[in-house]
Amino acid sequence: MAASFLSRANVATVGLTCKAFLKIGFCSSVSITGLDILLQALQSRERENGRGIVTVANHLSTLDDPLLWGIMPWRTYFNERTTRWALGAHDIIFTNPIFSAFFRHGQVLETFRGKGIYQPSVDTAVAKLNGGGWVHLFGEGKVYQPKDYHEEHGVAHLARFKWGIGRMLMETNLPPIIIPTWITGFDKLMPEGRSTPYKFFPRPGVDLSVTFGSPIPAEKIQSALASINRDPADVHIPSSTSQSGNVKHGGGWIGETIAHSVPAYTQRYREHDGKLWEEMARVRSEVTEVIRREVEALGRSVSGDRLGK
Repeated sequence: MAASFLSRANVATVGLTCKAFLKIGFCSSVSITGLDILLQALQSRERENGRGIVTVANHLSTLDDPLLWGIMPWRTYFNERTTRWALGAHDIIFTNPIFSAFFRHGQVLETFRGKGIYQPSVDTAVAKLNGGGWVHLFGEGKVYQPKDYHEEHGVAHLARFKWGIGRMLMETNLPPIIIPTWITGFDKLMPEGRSTPYKFFPRPGVDLSVTFGSPIPAEKIQSALASINRDPADVHIPSSTSQSGNVKHGGGWIGETIAHSVPAYTQRYREHDGKLWEEMARVRSEVTEVIRREVEALGRSVSGDRLGK
């Protein structure tokens, strides 16, 4: 009970602070598009049946999270169901007991770089989604500010997304509501490479924008299955191979789709598992690439709209 109160107090304080920052005029403008898409998803009755929400965005600065959530209605900060869960790097934000407590109470899951996609934070993210929770992901897994990343040139090219995204989306019990998100201006607000102490302070007079796209249809995620060799003798896909807590590794709605679409697979994965992980990894990488393309397409649409104005 005390932990829950601390978490609500933490999230609400940070959210309200970020909302105040966006409204005081420090930034020249803050443009928000498609927020109703996210709010409708958060209000969806499907969440009560275990359908989670995933937002996936480009990652421009150290202020992306939590600052971009300053756009949310203030009431959402006081309810775990209407605030995001996120993954945070152990070596960057969980560096001492004070920071660790702060971020844990801020609904951030401690993630260890180099330990792969089968670690507790990813298991917890899948479990949150299976409970109808909201998980936000920065697909690139790091701040990405390439020199050619300029809105005025219509460029929207993203680095490779981390495969943990594919695992999360494949292993939920139901297809989650996946909302691509595109942010601009945050790289100018907190540009990388500045010297101390300037690197700790945002720059004034920046134009920020946050755009939420239409949810990605589950059919597009299922299209990743085309990467599989359709000869049942060569394909080994599990409905479940190992389990951690309430999360089955290798299962989820994608596994069920495969089992039902090609019945011969069911018997094959029960008898053999030699290429099991190889095939799952291939599908996982394709699922991740589908999401990257969708977020990138939203970015190009946003850039095109701005160029046309």
